[in-house]
Amino acid sequence: MATSLRLLDIYETNMKGTHLGEFEELVLLTVGILYNDAYGLAITDEIEQRTGRTVTISSVHKALMRMEQKGFLHSYMGGATEERGGRKKRLFTITNSGKEALREAYTMRNALWQAIPTIVWDKGSI
Repeated sequence: MATSLRLLDIYETNMKGTHLGEFEELVLLTVGILYNDAYGLAITDEIEQRTGRTVTISSVHKALMRMEQKGFLHSYMGGATEERGGRKKRLFTITNSGKEALREAYTMRNALWQAIPTIVWDKGSI
């Protein structure tokens, strides 16, 4: 029962605007992985490399903008580089709210995994 109440608490908190969709979670985790080099194309490439999924740069940019509006990310302009024709990169960092959203997603996901009865894994598939 304590697990159910905890999941309910997490669910209610997430419904107040801190809910992460699956793709948003992947993007936010990838920003953390890339740390000081998290910009659109690098995030796209990292997600594709780690998941084997095809990801468009526009879907990554949309997710980044959404999460910045939610307060999960902060962006700033990095220095211009020759390889980008003198253009600056918009770099992203995870905010404290973003870290908390990731912790909540991790906690909820693990609680759900732990709630699956072992018989589910022991029985053959249908």
